[in-house]
Amino acid sequence: MRGGAATAPMTLKKLLARAALCAAVLLSGCASGPVIDTRYTAKGQDSRAQFLILHYTQESLPNSVRILTQQQVSAHYLLSDESPPRIYRLVDENRRAWHAGDSFWKGHAMLNASSIGIEIVNPGPVPGPDGGKVFAPYPPEQIEALVVLVKDIVARHQIPPERILGHSDIAPLRKIDPGASFPWKRLADEGLIPWPDAARVAAQKSIYDDHRPDVAWFQQALASHGFKVPASGVLDGPTRRVIAAFQMKYRPARHDGEPDAETAAMLQVLNAPAAR
Repeated sequence: MRGGAATAPMTLKKLLARAALCAAVLLSGCASGPVIDTRYTAKGQDSRAQFLILHYTQESLPNSVRILTQQQVSAHYLLSDESPPRIYRLVDENRRAWHAGDSFWKGHAMLNASSIGIEIVNPGPVPGPDGGKVFAPYPPEQIEALVVLVKDIVARHQIPPERILGHSDIAPLRKIDPGASFPWKRLADEGLIPWPDAARVAAQKSIYDDHRPDVAWFQQALASHGFKVPASGVLDGPTRRVIAAFQMKYRPARHDGEPDAETAAMLQVLNAPAAR
C-alpha cells in the first residue's frame, strides 16, 4: 500500500511536467510563425506576372549562364542556342528577377516586380559583310521552343497580347534587344501579340504620304501605344530612339528613327484596331 501511495504523486508530477513541456513546444511553434487558415479564397485577384519581357543575352551560352546566375542581373528563364534548345529556369516565377531595370509601359514603371523575363542566347549585333553591324539571326528551332514557352506562361498567367514586349519596348533609350532579327511576326501569327493589318496600313499610308503627321502627333501616338516618350514636339534624340524601337519591331528592314508615312500608318492602325 505504501509503495503504491508513494508512486502516485510522482506519476502526477511527471504528467504535469510533460504537459508543461508540450505547452512550451506549442508556444515556440507559434512564435516562429502564425497559424494560417486557408479555407477562404478571395475573388478579387490575379497573377503577379502582368508582363512578359523578351531579351537577348549578347553572350555565349556559358557566359550567359555565368552572368545570369552569379551576377546581379537575372531572368526567370534562359533559352539556349543548342540543338535542340534547352530552357533553363533560373528564378521561380513567384519571385522577382532583375532583368527589366529602369522600364516603363503604358503607365507601369519599374517592371521587374510585375513581369516574367526570358533571356535568349543570341550574340546580338555582329560584323556584316560590308563592315557594318547586322543582327545575328535566331535559329528556327530556338524560336519554336520560345513559342511553346511563351504560350505556356501566357496561359497560366493570363498575360494579354499587348503586354508581351521586348526590352527595347520598355527601355528604348538604353536597350535594343531582342533586336531587328527577332521574328515578332512569328509570334503574331501564333496570336500572341497584336500586328498591324497590312491592307489598313497601306490605305492609311496613302493618306500620310500626302499629309504626314508632325512630330507632336508621333510623340502622342507612341505614348498611346505604350512608350515613354517626350511630348516636346521636337524631333530630338530620345524621340528618334523610341521611333526606331517601334520600327525595329514592326518594320525591321528599316529602323532609322525617321517619322515617315509608313511608321505613322502602322501606329495609327495599332492604336485604333478594326472593330470585330
